[in-house]
Amino acid sequence: MLLLACILVIMKIKVLFFGVTRDLTGLQEEQTEIPEGVNLEGLWGRYAARFPRLSDLAGVLLLAVNQEIADRARILKDGDEVAFLPPVSGGSNEDYYLLTRSPIPTADLARRQKASEDGAVVVFEGVVRNNSGGRQTLYLEYEAYEPMAIRKMGEIGGEVRRKFAIDHIGIMHRLGRLEIGETSVAIIVTSAHRRAAFGACQFAIDRLKEIVPIWKKEYFEDGSVWAEGEGHKRALSCNENAPCHSVRSEESRSESFLDKSGRDSSLRSE
Repeated sequence: MLLLACILVIMKIKVLFFGVTRDLTGLQEEQTEIPEGVNLEGLWGRYAARFPRLSDLAGVLLLAVNQEIADRARILKDGDEVAFLPPVSGGSNEDYYLLTRSPIPTADLARRQKASEDGAVVVFEGVVRNNSGGRQTLYLEYEAYEPMAIRKMGEIGGEVRRKFAIDHIGIMHRLGRLEIGETSVAIIVTSAHRRAAFGACQFAIDRLKEIVPIWKKEYFEDGSVWAEGEGHKRALSCNENAPCHSVRSEESRSESFLDKSGRDSSLRSE
């Protein structure tokens, strides 16, 4: 008789707890073992079952994998570091500058950042659109010199604070492949008054395009181009039948500002 052996592969995951999650679990960090193939939601479910009061945070908790905000469907790998990031009561007391390869949870970020003293929350999102310069865009790819990009985003935050009377600013930029309609960058500003928040968002996105080392590559049916600077694209790769060339066109992003009431003041890149 032929016996089939079922081999269960076990992964080791490091889990970090911050703020109220530390109080609810009594843990600062823990090494845990889970079967291969478990995703982030599965890991969260294990801890929610073990510590039932964690379930109260399910709607506002952010999860990070290897220091990047991650989607809960992400499959975990052996050696990953997972962090449970709860909201801070009364709003976030720190600015933040993040890179991620998962979808940006803009609504969650805005909800966490908002505090009782804020009279305005302004959200900027750069969104991948389906065309550029009369050509149909298939998808985008972003890459970054990551340590420098985070440092430069922090510098922008400092400039914003010196120029505008705001409470807090958060910037999160997406890396990797992005499909049409996905958010590539989110900037969230809270302040007592809307004028400062709108001005800060406008200033921050303009400076981000100027000084942060993040590069964008657009893919079309007949080739691909790297964006150089504000709206300047140089074709660095293309298919065999299309010559490489330089072009100038709009960025493949649609951009909008949303104020706290949800009203939209649309902008387009030039």
